[in-house]
Amino acid sequence: MLNATAGVATRRLIWVPIIHTRADLGSLSGFLRQLYVRRAGQAQWKRHVESVEDMWRTLRRAVEALDLPSAGLRLYQDGLPACGHEGEIVRDLAQAGSPNHQLLLDLMANGAILTGTESPELLLEEYELVQQVLLSLGSEGKGRWSDRQRQLGTALLEKRDRYIAERIDTTLGTGETGLLFLGMLHSLTGLLPADIQVARLRPARRRLD
Repeated sequence: MLNATAGVATRRLIWVPIIHTRADLGSLSGFLRQLYVRRAGQAQWKRHVESVEDMWRTLRRAVEALDLPSAGLRLYQDGLPACGHEGEIVRDLAQAGSPNHQLLLDLMANGAILTGTESPELLLEEYELVQQVLLSLGSEGKGRWSDRQRQLGTALLEKRDRYIAERIDTTLGTGETGLLFLGMLHSLTGLLPADIQVARLRPARRRLD
């Protein structure tokens, strides 16, 4: 576990690094699949899908093995806007086949509190940027990102990370534990206050670092 300053930590955050599945990507999933297949082939796409599904089975087992008490457990989710309809979004994605959101539903059923995590405005900006990038790549996938698109993507990710950290700080109460499902490109390093003790889940090692 990553230790906070002795005597300071009053809140706990478990950071679960994730990979998004097809169900999580919504309307973008079809185009991304076509692009992947054109570049790497159908067999490689199938191996990728199986690898992600296997990762989520391992991740579920690792989260369940933590045996966290439901009381005082808050759930934070990459891509989940703070909008007042968080539960509906999670249920819809779970029904669409997302193992990430199916796990959230199971944790909620045991009493965990779902908390809107991201800025709706920033998520919309990123969605529009991804659409622009996909158009740039073209139907044959032979285009490329522009330098401006890369810079915008980096800046948006940093803004999202700052918002996520602020959201955790303002909603995670004293004595509570937060379970954060966050994509691997994100980083909250240096963004959270010292009284939040952070541990990263390492499923392959079945432990927290």
